[in-house]
Amino acid sequence: MSYFHWIAGGILAAAWFSRIVEAAIGMPKIGDVSRPEWDRRPVTESGTPRVSIIVPACNEEESIAQTLDQLLALDYDNYEVIAVNDRSTDTTGEIMDRIAGTSKAQGLLKIIHIERLPPGWLGKAHAMWMAAQQATGDWLLFTDADVLFKADAVRRALAYAECEKADHVVMFPRMIMKDAGEKMMIAFFQSLFVFGHRPWRVADPDTKDHMGVGAFNCIRRSVYEAIGTYKALRMEVLDDMKLGKVVKNAGYAQRNVFGADLISIRWAKGAMGVVRNLTKNFFAVLSFQWPRTLASCVGLAFLNLTPFVGVVVVPGWQRLPYAVALSSMFLIYVGMASRSAVPAYYFFLHPLSTTLFVYTMLRSMYLTLRNDGIDWRGTKYPLEELRKGMV
Repeated sequence: MSYFHWIAGGILAAAWFSRIVEAAIGMPKIGDVSRPEWDRRPVTESGTPRVSIIVPACNEEESIAQTLDQLLALDYDNYEVIAVNDRSTDTTGEIMDRIAGTSKAQGLLKIIHIERLPPGWLGKAHAMWMAAQQATGDWLLFTDADVLFKADAVRRALAYAECEKADHVVMFPRMIMKDAGEKMMIAFFQSLFVFGHRPWRVADPDTKDHMGVGAFNCIRRSVYEAIGTYKALRMEVLDDMKLGKVVKNAGYAQRNVFGADLISIRWAKGAMGVVRNLTKNFFAVLSFQWPRTLASCVGLAFLNLTPFVGVVVVPGWQRLPYAVALSSMFLIYVGMASRSAVPAYYFFLHPLSTTLFVYTMLRSMYLTLRNDGIDWRGTKYPLEELRKGMV
């Protein structure tokens, strides 16, 4: 049994310690467009690049007005906003039209109303594809209908993009969290994100690490067309991340950046709100494969729960590697606390959030298989079509 403890503990210690070392070295290399040096306008040979901001919305009556108001007040002198009412059954479309009729929106805001979804498309991907067809920008910025923008967000991001000669820029949003459940779940999600995606390696063309965030996916128009537009992602549940994957695989320059509170979003309400939001996505992340999902649940539990158990139940010096893994995990929380509103002591809720995430993965698998597909925003997408359409 002692050999088992040393082997299991050693695996955990190596996994967590190597990642905290890599993160400590890599994270400072990620750009931060909220810094003073990016408080400038983008410079190109042909002047200020034009940006088309695309906002798909389906039943977003609670947030769409504030989002559009902030986008219409950007400190940028060459842009347009294209908002898409994607078959909403609430007042989203009326709110959009009302804002479009105001003086501040004249020549700046265009509204597209979609009443029917053609076969072989997810609603959001289709909405963004439709908007991009009418866009006139050199850059396309895909965002969500509940994202809050500071006036200088786009200007700073484009200044960075042009200076870095990037083709695709992703900005991480500030997460608005109003209760302990949200903080606990989002902190776990961020730690899992750091462990699995290595954002500091996205800029390296020799790696497969890629990035995409629905709140801020900004891509050169020429690159967007070269990768096949959103037609290439028409049945992708994870369209934001897969856009990043397609861009990276095609050999274009990709960057992800911090932005402090330049963009903000409240992603979910409460711990169970996070569970509900991720239920749609998790089985898709695992390629709709139940064996892979079950194996991932076991792996997630082993990686995140065993260090807590080991330092308590394993005798003597055999608990040392478990303590190393736990300490490394805690340091990840310390690092995240420097850039978010989640204090480092939420580390002590890590076992609870792990359990909820395993539950979410199993729930996502069960509901997708039971329903033979995904029900998303009032539309049923068959599982067979989703599998065929995966990138």
